[in-house]
Amino acid sequence: MTAPRKHGWLIGIIAGLLAVAALVGGKDYGNIHASTLNPKLIVWISAAVLLVSGVVATRQIASALGHLITLQSIAAAGAAVRLIVTCIGYLVVIIAVFEVLGLGVTVDHLLVVGGLAGVVLGIAAQQSLGNLFAAIVLLFSRPFRVGDHIRIRSGPLGGVFDVWVLDIGLVYVTVRTEDGELKIPNSAMLAAGVGHFKSAPEDPEDKVLPEDDAGDQAPGMKDL
Repeated sequence: MTAPRKHGWLIGIIAGLLAVAALVGGKDYGNIHASTLNPKLIVWISAAVLLVSGVVATRQIASALGHLITLQSIAAAGAAVRLIVTCIGYLVVIIAVFEVLGLGVTVDHLLVVGGLAGVVLGIAAQQSLGNLFAAIVLLFSRPFRVGDHIRIRSGPLGGVFDVWVLDIGLVYVTVRTEDGELKIPNSAMLAAGVGHFKSAPEDPEDKVLPEDDAGDQAPGMKDL
């Protein structure tokens, strides 16, 4: 692990501990409804420290964890993990700030808000979310890897394709066919049948015509 990444983990852990301390201090020694000024100041200062340190901790830990996953897998997997950890971290920070301010969010409220948000997001971004979750499944189950030569069987895609995998992203899997590059949605790839060739043929992009063959293609041309 490189020095900058170690510093990222260290900064994230320190910021996380600071956020926990602000949460405990704000709840134990602060009171936003108090008649005196000091408890109110403690609440607002604790909430501000919690918000800033929580955001810093979330970003640093998500970035470091994404980099670690990238080293173990591919860049797209690291990006997916970084996005998920960031979203969860921000949600936890917001709930903690509400708790310090005395606006405690109950489980019932979370269920209602989460249900409504899930319905709205599901309707508005059904295709995008489907591709994102399909990307996570593909990246962790790894039915194929970048550079593999595979055969895809899919009715919605129009039949059978023999392709070389160029990239696995959060939305598309980029492949190369005999006709050129093709971007296939992750959800379609997850639903398709995929098989590996035992001995992958040479990638057509890597083929180079030998000089001797070039001279033999048109016999007698020099005589014309």
